[in-house]
Amino acid sequence: MSTSNNSKRASSPSVHCKSPPPAVAHTAPVIKADYSKATDGTRVIHDDPWLEPCKQALIDRHSRFVNKKKEIEASEGNLVKFSQGYKKYGFNRVEGGITYREWVPNANQVYIMGEFNGWNRRSHELQHDEFGTFSIFLPDVDGRPAIQHKTKVKTVIVTKQNEQIERIPAWIKVVWQEKGNIHFDGVYWDPETKYEWKHKSPKVASDLRIYECHVGMSSPEAKISTYVEFTRDVLPYVASLGYNAIQMMAVMEHAYYASFGYQVTNFFAISSRFGTPDELKALIDRAHELGLLVLLDLVHSHASKNVDDGLNNFDGTDHQYFHGGVKGSHPIWDSRLFNYGSWEVLRFLMSNANWYIEEYKFDGFRFDGVTSMIYQHHGVNHSFVNGYDEYFNDALVENDAILYLTLVNDMLHQLRDEDHRVITISEEVSGMATMCRPISEGGMGFDYRLAMGIPDKWIELLKTPVLDEDWNMGNIVYTLTNRRHLEPTIAYAESHDQALVGDKTIAFWLMDAEMYTNMSVLQTPSIVTARGIALHKIIRLITCAIGGEGYLTFMGNEFGHPEWIDFPRAGNNDSYHYARRRFDLAKDDLLRYSHLLNFERAMLHLEQKYKWLPTPQAYITLRNEGDKVVAFERGGLFFVINFNGVQSFTDYAIGVSTAGKYKIALDVDAKEFGGFERITKHDGYFTEPKPQDGHQHRLLMYLPSRTALVFAKDD
Repeated sequence: MSTSNNSKRASSPSVHCKSPPPAVAHTAPVIKADYSKATDGTRVIHDDPWLEPCKQALIDRHSRFVNKKKEIEASEGNLVKFSQGYKKYGFNRVEGGITYREWVPNANQVYIMGEFNGWNRRSHELQHDEFGTFSIFLPDVDGRPAIQHKTKVKTVIVTKQNEQIERIPAWIKVVWQEKGNIHFDGVYWDPETKYEWKHKSPKVASDLRIYECHVGMSSPEAKISTYVEFTRDVLPYVASLGYNAIQMMAVMEHAYYASFGYQVTNFFAISSRFGTPDELKALIDRAHELGLLVLLDLVHSHASKNVDDGLNNFDGTDHQYFHGGVKGSHPIWDSRLFNYGSWEVLRFLMSNANWYIEEYKFDGFRFDGVTSMIYQHHGVNHSFVNGYDEYFNDALVENDAILYLTLVNDMLHQLRDEDHRVITISEEVSGMATMCRPISEGGMGFDYRLAMGIPDKWIELLKTPVLDEDWNMGNIVYTLTNRRHLEPTIAYAESHDQALVGDKTIAFWLMDAEMYTNMSVLQTPSIVTARGIALHKIIRLITCAIGGEGYLTFMGNEFGHPEWIDFPRAGNNDSYHYARRRFDLAKDDLLRYSHLLNFERAMLHLEQKYKWLPTPQAYITLRNEGDKVVAFERGGLFFVINFNGVQSFTDYAIGVSTAGKYKIALDVDAKEFGGFERITKHDGYFTEPKPQDGHQHRLLMYLPSRTALVFAKDD
């Protein structure tokens, strides 16, 4: 979804630093200096000696941030004030009237029209300053606003080329599409009664368990669901499972529903097809009441090419908000790319982020498409195997985008106190070093990054014609634990990406057509179904247990949702059949989907109790390729996973770090989880004082095939 740009910048020579690829294990070099108290962006070298050859690049990157922040503070006061552009631009109710302000650098004249003036194109002209900002004050009429709430408005622009064009205001807060109308309308939104918030945001959890969701497809019915229905039906369900956050996709307004919200047209407007602003606020308020944080998928990596409804060619040029020419278009995504080096683009995007925190009380963001933003090649056809040189090479990286992301992280983390801080998550696949380190230490300031390599590994294993008995345990464990030290990661076995049309969910890869014919508990499970249910559970368990410092799933995957995601479009006769979630399947106790749901709830409640996610990485006790057994300790729990599909083990010995009595805290083979209930003893496991796997104590256990056990110390 982005255009490759291989041209090198002529303004300065490229900065290179040589080091091994992140995945290569080497003895760390000796650090040449003490970086523990560095304030120039090199503090990160103290924890990662391989970064020392990149010292100058780190200094340059940090210096760009410091200088730009000082420049903004000198001109605008501070970053927070700079990011409150929504109080100045667009429509704002002030004493005695309404102001409307728009940045239109290629305009000679700008007018505002709408239902309020009978769509007169020339009756209300805006005045402008030397920076291309146009504004007008509309005084009240007989004590009432000149523009009435919920009435349509539009901007008329006479360009410097003397072309007259009409646009939806760039900072518009609400747009909607009337039935039978191909285009959206900008709407002035200013209800007399403001929404009154009832609940504060919960404290930020140290162990994020995120439920990724899409309001429109959150109903079992083949239709577009609403904020109201999601609030009533989905939120209590999510909270009952043990998730403590939801991540809302496709909320920013997008004219094309089938884009899954990735082709944003109106950045300050929420999707009206799901309901009104107040209904979204009520959803978030209810989520907070249930103890759920609410994260927004923030799409600042690109924008829709739609001219009639969006930002593209807003002032008649291709380079107002975006790069002009080839650099401003992404051929894969067929979308426009922001010019992050522009002052007003920085204001627009940073204000957009602040708007969703202040107006809607979102608790943070998943920043979409970060890899596309921070590289000139946008990650297209790029494998990222050449080490740190790819992260700090001016010929490859997009420094303006890195600067924007650092600035917006700095601003967002100023908005709330530490207990309720704004959470930022980077969707970034390259492994960019320092992405999730503090800005003061030389990082970009994200709180987490998504572990995008983990779902790729699972799909790779399931797609290839290799029996799971031949899976490489070392490779699986390596993929799950291969993350940067001190840079927190959100792990997931699958998200919405793995379910979009053209691919299949893990459950579908495992069971395919059997999900239509062999999911009744009244039938003896087939070999395919038994294997699929067992692997679905242990894949999710090992991912959650050692894959990161947070965990995520997409709605429906928790119970092995059948089929893919496909939105109504010309290619499927505008059908909603695959744009829904069959929650009814998991509620039916006669279907095996309920077993997977039971397991998900038990796994999350166990994490909630022991909180292994915020603890240091797991200690891997055993990776036995012959037996296909993996064992590890994390968060005070002892996990044993047998991937072997044909062999169970009696009196299987595994070393443990602490002597004493253990009990089984989670038995994946339990009947309520669709297992065969082969374990009858759940407490009273005593260690033996015999060396095993590098430990001085061991446990002996019965380990059934293709299942997992989680032990807790019986204190």
